[in-house]
Amino acid sequence: MNVVLVFLSAAIVNNLVLSYFLGICPFLGVSRRLDTAVNMGLATTFVMTLAAVITWLINNYILIPFDLPFLQNVTFIITIASLVQLVEMFIRKSSPPLYRSLGIYLPLITTNCAILGLTLFEALREYSLIESLFFGLGGGVGFTLALVLMAGMREELEFADVPKALQGAPMTLLIAGMLALAFMGFAGLLSV
Repeated sequence: MNVVLVFLSAAIVNNLVLSYFLGICPFLGVSRRLDTAVNMGLATTFVMTLAAVITWLINNYILIPFDLPFLQNVTFIITIASLVQLVEMFIRKSSPPLYRSLGIYLPLITTNCAILGLTLFEALREYSLIESLFFGLGGGVGFTLALVLMAGMREELEFADVPKALQGAPMTLLIAGMLALAFMGFAGLLSV
C-alpha cells in the first residue's frame, strides 16, 4: 500500500512540475502539440524511472557506505546524462520523425531539473528500492500528465478567440498557473 501512496504522491499531489516548478523548460517548450508532449513525457518517464533505481543503488551501495554523500549531485547528474544519451540514441535509430519533432528538448532531458530533483528527493526521503522505483515512475507519470494537460489546452486554444494581448506566451503562462492552482488542491491529501 505504501508504494501506491508514493506513486500517487509523486504523480498528483507533489507533481514535480506543478507543485515544485521543476522541469518548466520542457513543460512550456514541448507542450505545443499533444503527440510531441506524449512522446516527450514517455521518454522522460523512462529516464526518471531508471534514474531513480540506478541512483538509489549508487547512493546506498557506494556513496553512503564509503562516506561520500557529498558526491551525490555530481554522481546523479552523470547518471542522468548517461541515461539520456541511451534514450536519445534509441529514439534516433527507432523513430527519426520523433527524434526530429523533439528537437533540442530531447538532449535537454539531461539538464531537466525535475529528474535531478526526483533523485535528490528520493535520497532525502530515504525510500527503499521499491519505493524509489514507484517514486520515479510516479514522477514520470506526473510529468507526462502535466505535459499532456498543457498541450491539450494549448491545442484547443489555437482555435479559440483569444485577445491579441494574451496570445502566445501570456496565455501559456496563465494556463500553467491555473494548472498549478488546480494541483495545489490535492495538497494535504497524501503525505508520503
